[in-house]
Amino acid sequence: MEIKLYKKPKSPIIIEGFPGFGLVGTIASEFLIDHLKTEMIGKIIFNEMPAMVAIHDSKVVEPLGIFYNKEYNIVLLHAVTPSTGFEWNVADTISRLAKMLKASEIISMEGVGSGDGKEEVSERIFFYTNNPKSKERFSKIGIEPLSEGIIIGVTGAVMLRVENIPMSCVFAETHSKLPDSKAAAKVIEVLDKYLDLNVDYKPLLEQAKKFEEKLKTIIQKTQETQDLSEKKKLSYLG
Repeated sequence: MEIKLYKKPKSPIIIEGFPGFGLVGTIASEFLIDHLKTEMIGKIIFNEMPAMVAIHDSKVVEPLGIFYNKEYNIVLLHAVTPSTGFEWNVADTISRLAKMLKASEIISMEGVGSGDGKEEVSERIFFYTNNPKSKERFSKIGIEPLSEGIIIGVTGAVMLRVENIPMSCVFAETHSKLPDSKAAAKVIEVLDKYLDLNVDYKPLLEQAKKFEEKLKTIIQKTQETQDLSEKKKLSYLG
């Protein structure tokens, strides 16, 4: 994976949101990009991806875009491409980006399954951090640390691969059914308090259908293209 940057902010907070349970990370990062003054400052080029591009509102949607908010010195990683099978590569790339920019902290946004099999889940939200100061700040907000659980995907890989950089995760309970704007709104609410962003998360609930349909369509088409690409490879081998 190649990191292509047009600007290099100094010591930013890196916030990443990758497709996972309920698309929580992707929806939350999309919302932050739209509601903070951000500019696209780069992208992650992944040659193993199928040669395809999504168009939305007559604009190209970067599969792995890097955005920047100057006011809060935040770098946002926004992904609409499933990373199944490449989680370790993505985590290593995030780690390299953090070192390049001398990031002050990495924050992951993720959905976690309720595990109870019920249709309705509570609005529980949890955190993980390897930084005592961050732990104190999360505790003051009033959320609990995740004491038990299995974290898979990019966030799990990042938790294992990132070293010597403060790393935190905000987990919202959700179902694996896609997508869950309500859970994403809870993540935004916590980040708003944690980083003093002055972002109103309520519009996310109001715009839920818009976000959900856009992301669901893009990710579904991406997955279909990947599946088709794999079938073609198999047919060549056969």
